[in-house]
Amino acid sequence: MDSTEDLFRRLERLNAVGAALSKERDINRLLEAILVAAKTITHADGGTLYRMTEDGKALRFEILRTDSLHIAMGGTTGNPINFPNLPLTDEQGKPNDAMVAVYAALHDQTVNIADAYAAAGFDFSGTRKFDARTGYRSQAFLTVPMKNHEGEIIGVLQLINAIDPVSGAVAAFSAADQSLAESLASQAAIALTNRLLIDQLEKLFESFINLINLAIDEKSPYTGGHCQRVPVLTMLLAEAVDATHEGPLADFHMTDKDRYELKIAGLLHDCGKVTTPVHVVDKATKLQTLFDRIHLIDTRFEVLKRDAEISVLRRQLALREKRDAAAESRIQQELMDQLRALDAERSFLRGCNIGGEAMQEADQQRVREIGQKHTWRNVEGVEANFLSAEEVENLAIRAGTLTQAEREVINYHIVATIKMLEQLPWPKHLRNVPEYAGGHHERMDGKGYPKGLTREQMSIQARTMGIADIFEALTARDRPYKHGMKLSQAMKILASFKRNGHIDPDLFVVFVKQKIYRRYAEQFLDPAQIDEVDEGELLT
Repeated sequence: MDSTEDLFRRLERLNAVGAALSKERDINRLLEAILVAAKTITHADGGTLYRMTEDGKALRFEILRTDSLHIAMGGTTGNPINFPNLPLTDEQGKPNDAMVAVYAALHDQTVNIADAYAAAGFDFSGTRKFDARTGYRSQAFLTVPMKNHEGEIIGVLQLINAIDPVSGAVAAFSAADQSLAESLASQAAIALTNRLLIDQLEKLFESFINLINLAIDEKSPYTGGHCQRVPVLTMLLAEAVDATHEGPLADFHMTDKDRYELKIAGLLHDCGKVTTPVHVVDKATKLQTLFDRIHLIDTRFEVLKRDAEISVLRRQLALREKRDAAAESRIQQELMDQLRALDAERSFLRGCNIGGEAMQEADQQRVREIGQKHTWRNVEGVEANFLSAEEVENLAIRAGTLTQAEREVINYHIVATIKMLEQLPWPKHLRNVPEYAGGHHERMDGKGYPKGLTREQMSIQARTMGIADIFEALTARDRPYKHGMKLSQAMKILASFKRNGHIDPDLFVVFVKQKIYRRYAEQFLDPAQIDEVDEGELLT
């Protein structure tokens, strides 16, 4: 007979367990907590928690515990359960009622057996083999179905051998034990169903995010990898900061919810690029729009060369009656000199079109001079400058391949990102996603965009993503306009960004000292890019 005091104590424990189950996010820990709580409340020596398979045709072992034999399998133990599933029907398709766990699931009925060796109607041959092999005596069984809010059986909770707390002897499960176990199974089913629903929603949400990134990837193969790599690098650095126990970042810590929030922000940090015209994103050369217009300039050079030849031939013809060989030779030499000069100019413009880190002012001036010194008859038959003003502007771009207007188009993606993300009804644990994702182009000195935030106005997470975004761009191998930098060169540039107020200096120290750059490089960079880095020089 259970004492009133014992029942009261166990009811309190049941209430506490119910509250704890509703807070657990990890499925394995949740399942483990359900079984351990049921064993504790009923004083059971062992137990098994089964879950219905995805196809609804069998019960699958999830967690198994037997205290007296020191057996712990499944869940967080790392010890897999290799037992076969329990099919709900036999080979003829009839209900598999001989197995007590299956019977409880099929009939939505609790089965309380005082002595398995004396019970009729159930097949305990497997249990007897287990007992014979281990010396155990599986006697009392309490098997409770777990049903969700829609009335579906999602699992079975089975407890073995109630232990008398006073004598330590094995006893049958009492009516109170059964009532408590059924109550716990009901709460557990709700907690498990809620957790599974949340997991499914999170997976669906992440699938939509991946869908957006896939759209960007399909739109431009040069940015899809970026959308995947920046979140990885962001989390590497954030975890390193979280593990820091000294210095100005020692107080920064993340919960599992914080990690998930930052992960989502990383995946969405460039979602606004779906609005960016593909010919700007993929602009591999300075004259590229929907195609590389350098070939139009090639044609113009050929026109100039043709015109020069025609001019020379006309002059030569004019000399035919005079038959002045020296004059004709001189004219021919002038033509060759002119053609060589045109070829040199064409080669120069083709080189300018490729783009680079920094174009010299003298080269920019030469582009302007070439554009104005020649004229050609365009398709309308009108004499025009050899290069249009727009072509001169593009070919004279100092760094990279984008004009200022095109850079503003590219930069608008972060404004679009913020607008898009601020439209979503974020739950409490994700409410910082717009701030984290929208701040990766800000600078510590307030000269970034789009809001011109300073270091003090930004979260550590947003500052972390800023470093990740820059470092990935420097080392990326899939950009249309450059090769991926070597590690040492990228780190020197990042160090200069630290010194000029572009990135957070404290985060940079962690990035270097914890060798985040190398861990990332080993995962994503070409081996030829990975060289020695002088960390001492970077930190001075």
